[in-house]
Parts: sequence; C-alpha cells; structure tokens
Amino acid sequence: MAERGPGPAQITGLILAGGEGRRMGGQDKGLLLLHGRPLAAHALERLAPQVGQVLMSANRHAGAYAALGVPVLEDCLPGFLGPLAGLLTGLQACGTDWLLSVPCDSPALVPDLAARLATALGQAPEARVALVEGPDEERGGWRLHPALALMHRSLAAPLAQALAAGERRLGQWLGSQPHVRVRFDRAEDALMLANANTPEALAALADRWNARVAPP
Repeated sequence: MAERGPGPAQITGLILAGGEGRRMGGQDKGLLLLHGRPLAAHALERLAPQVGQVLMSANRHAGAYAALGVPVLEDCLPGFLGPLAGLLTGLQACGTDWLLSVPCDSPALVPDLAARLATALGQAPEARVALVEGPDEERGGWRLHPALALMHRSLAAPLAQALAAGERRLGQWLGSQPHVRVRFDRAEDALMLANANTPEALAALADRWNARVAPP
C-alpha cells in the first residue's frame, strides 16, 4: 500500500510575499485588496487549516503582514533575489519536515491543496518536491506553477548553494530536484491558478471570484 505522505502537523505553510511587485508598479502585491481584504489575508485564510503553522515571507511592510497574526520572515539574503530566497528562509525557519509554499497573489487556494500534494509524495517516496501543474490556457498542454509546491526541508542546503552560484529561477531549480508533478485540472482549481500578478490580472481575478466564490 502506498504511503499517505505528510499530514498537516508535518507541514509548515509559507506565503511568498517578498517580491518587489514590478508588474504591479512597485506595489506590495500581498497587501493589494480583493473584496476589501489583502490578497495575503485570503491566502492565509485558506492555507492555515491545511498545515500546522503558517509563515509569511515579506521584505516590506512587516507590520502590516504581522497584523495578520503570523510570523513574518525577511529574506536571509539581501537584494530582493526572488522567490528562491524566500523559500530558503522558510526552509531554514520551519520546524517541520515539509514546507508548503504558496504565492500571495493566488488567494483562492483550494482546501485540499496540501492533501493532494502530500498524497503524490506518499506515492513517490524518492521525491523531495511535489509541484503543481495546471492547464496552459494560452499554448495548450500543461505548465508548472512552481510557487505552489510542497518540499522537504533537506532542500535548504542545496538551495543555499544554488543561490550562491547565481540561480534565481524558481521553476528551473525546483524542477531539477527529485520531484513529482501533480495535475490540478478540476474546475475548482482554475481560480487558484489564476494569479493576480498585474493590475489587469487582479481585475480579472476579481470578476472570476465574483462569479465563482462568495466573498467572506
């Protein structure tokens, strides 16, 4: 029988909100509002029931993020090195064997995100990462959403080495580790995979949210 993979108590959640928000005109994406609440608050509300603890990766406005009630981590490396630096900080800080990362601009997390990734890891014991894969609406086929990933804390050391060597590409690095890809192609997954990384994308997400998700 295949193992079930890590349970919620073995997983720490990490909301990645440490970027410069360049495609948002420099605004802090996690604090942009959707139905009157920060994107990061929506992500936190949906992530917290799936894990034992949640951490917030943020390099600006620490007080605003701390007001959401979770520990806030500034990147351990200076210079806004991207999401890999946030992952490294989270891996070093988490007190569990597994870390589930989610981007702050994907607020509509499905309630079984952690469970589906954990199940895939239980069926692939050699894997150190479970990566979310969704339909590519523009080009067809499938594409990775590497910021949505469940990974083992043992990746901290090789990630630190990769960053020191100049690696900055999240999907490239995670995909180079022993991993399993998990397809998220249910109707309810689509809203989660429609992240809000530009003003236009945020407006489109709000419209889709109105149609499919009742505001809290």
